[in-house]
Amino acid sequence: MASSPCGSGNFDSGLEIKTRSVEQTLVPLVSQITTLINHKDKPKKSERTQQAIQRVGQAVSVAVGRFVGVGEAIAVENEELKEEMGMACFEARRAGDAIAKLTDVGMPVAPLVDGRKTVFSNRTGMVKAARMLLSSVTKVLVLADRIVIKQIITSRNKVLVTLEQLERVSTFQEFVQIFSQFGNQMVEFAHLTGDRQNDLKDENKKARMAAARAVLEKCTMMLLTASKTCLRHPDCESARINKDAVFHRMRFALEQVMEIVTDARPCGETKVLPLSIYTGIKDFKSNVEGLREGLYSLPQQALSDQLEAVVERTEDFTDSAYTSHEHREGILQLCQLARQDTDRLIAAWREALSLNAKEVTEEMELSILKTCQSVHELRRELHKVAVGRAADLLKLHAEHLPLRALKASGGEGNLEAVAEYACTLGEQKEQLVETCRLLCHVSGTEPLEITCIHAEETFHVTGPQIISAAQTLALHPSSKIAKENLDVFCEAWESQLCDMGVLLREINDVFEGRRGDKRAYLSLPRPGKHSANLKTVKAVKLDTEEQSTIAKLGLELRLLTSDVDTEVEKWEDQEQDIVRQGQSMSSMAYSMYIFTRGEGLLKTTMDLFHQAEVLSEEGLQLCSSLHTLSTLLMDEEKVVVLSEMEKLMGLCQQLQMGVRTPVQGKTATFQKVDSSIQNTRAIMTVVTYLLPVCNKLVRKYKSERSSLDSPQSWRDRQLSTPVKDGALNGKNSNGFGVKSLEKHMANLTFLESK
Repeated sequence: MASSPCGSGNFDSGLEIKTRSVEQTLVPLVSQITTLINHKDKPKKSERTQQAIQRVGQAVSVAVGRFVGVGEAIAVENEELKEEMGMACFEARRAGDAIAKLTDVGMPVAPLVDGRKTVFSNRTGMVKAARMLLSSVTKVLVLADRIVIKQIITSRNKVLVTLEQLERVSTFQEFVQIFSQFGNQMVEFAHLTGDRQNDLKDENKKARMAAARAVLEKCTMMLLTASKTCLRHPDCESARINKDAVFHRMRFALEQVMEIVTDARPCGETKVLPLSIYTGIKDFKSNVEGLREGLYSLPQQALSDQLEAVVERTEDFTDSAYTSHEHREGILQLCQLARQDTDRLIAAWREALSLNAKEVTEEMELSILKTCQSVHELRRELHKVAVGRAADLLKLHAEHLPLRALKASGGEGNLEAVAEYACTLGEQKEQLVETCRLLCHVSGTEPLEITCIHAEETFHVTGPQIISAAQTLALHPSSKIAKENLDVFCEAWESQLCDMGVLLREINDVFEGRRGDKRAYLSLPRPGKHSANLKTVKAVKLDTEEQSTIAKLGLELRLLTSDVDTEVEKWEDQEQDIVRQGQSMSSMAYSMYIFTRGEGLLKTTMDLFHQAEVLSEEGLQLCSSLHTLSTLLMDEEKVVVLSEMEKLMGLCQQLQMGVRTPVQGKTATFQKVDSSIQNTRAIMTVVTYLLPVCNKLVRKYKSERSSLDSPQSWRDRQLSTPVKDGALNGKNSNGFGVKSLEKHMANLTFLESK
């Protein structure tokens, strides 16, 4: 929706609507006006129909009146928008009144031949009033949206001022005072930008905002420890370098947020993503297939040039020292095949033009199919290489050996060892940076390209920061602050590796066409179902100190959800009940982790408790599926599954009772939050253990059932008690499904944006 639905002579009809909340506010108004205008197509109407239309017209007028009242109040509070907002409100009110009059049955109208009246006989007047109303209401909403932008800018300015003060402090006492203020400001900024991110329509902007906010989140803790280290060791050059890098990155991220929010670039520049191989192939295929629509749609040389541009970008793969000889040869052969097929297509194209053909010939159609197939095979090979390398790297660095070595050698004061392991980490950094670049080429969507670029930049910057922090510790091995600082930077590195694993799965999902099946949750529970026992709980937001306290607990929860997702991917049957329930619980736990960061759709403690209750119910559903599976197992295997099932059931019931217990007071509420997240962590730990165990048992069962007529290793009862397909194929899940969530998300989008 690039512009407002309608416009009038007095208003800009090209108002750009950038947020979902503004767009969805207009939906019911557009619906009502459409109803009124459509009824005009039926000149004869019964008295009942006329009265119904009159009620709709009056409802529109009353709603517009209330809406305008809010707009006028905003105008009073914001002097700079007073004139524009006042004019827009005046036009909206006038249009609303006009619609009420045009739909008033009591107004004098021209009678028809049979003597019956027509509601709003003046169709031209109705259309004009409708256009003016939509245009003016849209303008009021867009102007109100400027207030949100103003709030974010004001919040950013406060953060910048305090950031400068922090950079200049010279004593611990002064630093503690200012950082406390800075922390509160960052929490406010995080909430404002988080709401804005959720509300943005443009997926690319959302991805850029998420990347910038991730930098700010990690850098806030880095800034704390780096500044403390610098204050404790003021003459240490490596500590100063470490601190300066953090301040520089925070300022850069703040500017990125402002560019997204204000839609502005320095010196009028336009943000353009580097062209990826995926995008190049997509555009190339589009032009090739477009020949079916018109033989004269583009110059013949354009296809060759376009393909050569794609082939040139594959050098990022073939020139890499980490690409195997086999993969390099495979890529080069596929590039050559694509060239040959393109040349044949151009030859067939020329021949068709020489014959003055008006549509593609049979030979040309065959060439189009072969060319598209060859570039598809090229893309598949590049995807295989990039994803394979990324997966291998993540496995290789899962133990974080260079980080451990740097911590140990730094704590021993061994500068030579630090220098040696710094080189090792530097090599690892270069591998990860290059791998992120390759993933960007095959990511499949622009938002994922943005995420790949963010990952590349993060590894590129964090690597040297870890090294400078390790050097500082080696120079001051007894310094607790220097040790804490190195730990924080290492955690940021480990966190980015974890994020890279998630990114890898998302890229695979896009390639396999599963985009949107996973991580579509981040939702609140369905309205009404889970609120009965929580009415006495006051919905509050956590303050800075509380947010900081649960942040580490939240990170542990995030790592567990990542482990669950990894185990889920290993199942052959993705429709299995156990798989779907585990995946559902993982996604809900992930939304609780996002809450600990002050982001996402869970805004208050009430939201968190609702989500925890839904998760516990899904856990009990999983227990039911585990019990069904246990009926197929031998005694020894059955004991293992039932033991873990009982443990899981107890934890789910404990979580359920905890969130349903009303509490009062800030301390008690925070303790309930802490307890809920700890219980969720315990639940996800059991789920993480169960998934690979059950996967192994299910595969064993299927294998033995298919290879033996009478499998003796399984209990005889399975032969007399037929198991429904749902037990192993997951067709009857009663879990908190994606479809109900998507429907619920659609209903909540506008409310959540406020």
